[in-house]
Amino acid sequence: MIKIKIFLSSIHETEMSITANRIFQFLNSCSYRCHLHQIQSQLIIQNLQSDTTIAAHFISACHSLGLLCTAHEFLFIHLYNPHVFICNSLIRAFSHACIPHFPYAIYASMHGNSIVTNNYTFPFLFKSLADFSELKRGRSVHTHVVKLGYLADIYVGNSLLNVYASREGDMELCRQLFDEMRERDVVSFTVLITGFRRAGKYDDALIGFEQMLSTGVVPNRVTMVNALAACGSFGAIDMGVWIHGFIKRKGWELDVILGTALIDMYGKCGRIEEGLSVFHKMKEKNIFTWNAIIKGLALAKNVEEAVFWFTRMKQEGFMADKVTLLEMLCACSHSGFVDMGRQIFCSLIQGKYGFSPTAKHYAATIDLLSRAGCLKDAFRIIRGMPFEPTKSMWGSLLSGCRTHGSLELSEFAAKKLVELEPESGAYHVALSNLYAEMGRWNDVEEARELMKDKGFNKELGCSSMEPDPQNHVHDSDAIIKMNTCS
Repeated sequence: MIKIKIFLSSIHETEMSITANRIFQFLNSCSYRCHLHQIQSQLIIQNLQSDTTIAAHFISACHSLGLLCTAHEFLFIHLYNPHVFICNSLIRAFSHACIPHFPYAIYASMHGNSIVTNNYTFPFLFKSLADFSELKRGRSVHTHVVKLGYLADIYVGNSLLNVYASREGDMELCRQLFDEMRERDVVSFTVLITGFRRAGKYDDALIGFEQMLSTGVVPNRVTMVNALAACGSFGAIDMGVWIHGFIKRKGWELDVILGTALIDMYGKCGRIEEGLSVFHKMKEKNIFTWNAIIKGLALAKNVEEAVFWFTRMKQEGFMADKVTLLEMLCACSHSGFVDMGRQIFCSLIQGKYGFSPTAKHYAATIDLLSRAGCLKDAFRIIRGMPFEPTKSMWGSLLSGCRTHGSLELSEFAAKKLVELEPESGAYHVALSNLYAEMGRWNDVEEARELMKDKGFNKELGCSSMEPDPQNHVHDSDAIIKMNTCS
């Protein structure tokens, strides 16, 4: 309260003669919203709101106090033809605050009011568009950049690349823009590699990485993390080993991000012993690191070892997350560790880990019980779930029923699959074959007539694929989220 009174008196005693330096002091020390509004009043009184330096400090203060909309209204809407520096500062602040739409709205107003942009306008505008995957707007601004001649600026080019490489981007346009760039640096290549890796085009990501090396551009840690993720998903163990050797030759410390990426790559490529070696050398580990080692062991069908590290993780004070428990349930399912799987699932139901089981946890548990022949338990879980069963769940139950000879429950599961995907001929064939096994020939005839009506020509035999309840847990994405490429 005393600080507020001193602040107020400082403003009032110099109300009509406050200087720019005093404004800077007030803005830099401002920690209360009410103070900021009083400073705003002084800016109006002294007609200082169009001063670019003061405006930048005001925007910074608004950002720190969560009042960016106030800054936008005060400096952009109420000012006639604001300076491009003020507009750029607002775009930058909103992009850093991860507030959608505002950066583009400011840019559109600049464009509509003939406020001349410069090369500093676009990098943070493109950052915002990439963060929120606004591809259509990115294309629109791309045309302006070309017309204005700013595409030769590598910072503008890299930030535009990032829009096309975003999660909802367009990698064909990204590659085209990359090829057209006069100059490329480590950021350019890293954005390209990351975009291809994120789009699941792992071979293209590794081709981009090899191109980077051939042109003499030295990769950084972010590049290596994304290249390792592509190696793991593509099974490119030779390239992964080369990257590990590069890291050793450069003397890079195996920090938590890089070390985890290496473990994840070795685990996915079936070289879990090398992954364990990396794990032991790391000074710092986090939950992603533990997940990577547990997943690698699970993929190697070494469930006893996975259980050991799962237990040790908890002993060292790391709380298992959703990914950890899903990996453990899947490992138990594929190795027949029914009791361990039941125990993990019961702990999830009871809330011992601080969150409720997701659909993937239910699917993995249903798969575990179905494989083990605990069909009634699997069916009970399906019927008691808080959400609708998926094809994966009914598929796991159907597979378990066929393996363990439960024809009636097989029929129920097959009917559910037909209901969920009536246009799939495989499910109709499976149901028809079930009726044949049960000797229900009228039902067989009816099922085949229905298949004929729907245009399914297959009369005999049935091929089925057992769905993977994991539904692809993207550990690599979790690892890479710890890195940002700006």
